[in-house]
Amino acid sequence: MKDSGPRHGKAADGSLPLARRSGSLPLRILIADDHALIRHGLRQVLLDAFPDSQIAEAGNAKEALDLLSRQRWDAVLLDITMPGQSGLDVLKQAKQIHPQTPVLVLSMHPEDQYARRALKAGASGYLTKNTASELVATALIKVIAGGTYVSPALAEELAHRLTEPELGASHEALSDREYQIMSALAAGKSVKEISFDLGLSVKTVSTYRTRLLRKLKLTTTAELIRYALREGLVQ
Repeated sequence: MKDSGPRHGKAADGSLPLARRSGSLPLRILIADDHALIRHGLRQVLLDAFPDSQIAEAGNAKEALDLLSRQRWDAVLLDITMPGQSGLDVLKQAKQIHPQTPVLVLSMHPEDQYARRALKAGASGYLTKNTASELVATALIKVIAGGTYVSPALAEELAHRLTEPELGASHEALSDREYQIMSALAAGKSVKEISFDLGLSVKTVSTYRTRLLRKLKLTTTAELIRYALREGLVQ
């Protein structure tokens, strides 16, 4: 599909352009999530909020990147956990394809686990899935206007971290995929369950497990769970 023309930026006051708000230029929104029911629910919420919007869906990373490469979008809703390729990897590639397109990350994980990584990778906002249906329209309006959407609690945490010395916790050195697998292991999932969830082989997940344990200077999953609890990485 060809791009329909130049995109309209935000107004001087940071609000959505009048054409966007009046509906003369329908919003183009891409939903990337591997769960069809979630995509359907988000579509309905968005159509209620933006009746003339044009919405496309992607069920995996490949579909999402293909749609991103074929046209420009006003915003992308991106699940952070998809089979085969992590949402954070997709986010980084999306920002390479269209640096100006705002990406709103969706996650089943609490924001204190993934939000900072997502924002650091280029996300314009972060929503947990249990609040997405209530807040997604508000969040989209903000990120499309050029802002960043985070919850008040996360905003306070980020501001607090700016005044603290960087302590360099061991898990901060993990790659995005290692962090994802660490979180799953700490939540009690087995290597086999993680391989199924992420669309990776058991051998690949085991390799990641070995690597992340070495980086954390741990030897067993039990030690990893205790570490995650101590650092507040699982609830």
